[in-house]
Amino acid sequence: MITNVLGNKLKSCCNDPATGFYRDGFCRTGPGDVGLHTVCAKVTTEFLEFSKSRGNDLSTARPEFDFPGLTDGDTWCLCVERWVEAFNAGKAPKVNLEASHLSVLEYVDLETLKANSI
Repeated sequence: MITNVLGNKLKSCCNDPATGFYRDGFCRTGPGDVGLHTVCAKVTTEFLEFSKSRGNDLSTARPEFDFPGLTDGDTWCLCVERWVEAFNAGKAPKVNLEASHLSVLEYVDLETLKANSI
């Protein structure tokens, strides 16, 4: 069983558009996922602008990566280190705890996640 940050079965983050490193709707990781796409978050315009300023434009569609481009309110599996960076800058989007992978706890404590949950 793949586990979420609450210790329960990992739930799907989003299927429309399909998110996750494997584009199966789940924020899980594995070989080749150097970004660790494990945080399920509801993105905001503020976060998208922050991420773009850091060199990761999540607003522009990239069909070659099966990526539709995100807008305010979309739910997406984010890279855990980018979420932490945004949190430290006061620009982190809210997190879906049930759909965020257990490994996120290696980067951020559960109390912080709960305080920033949907």
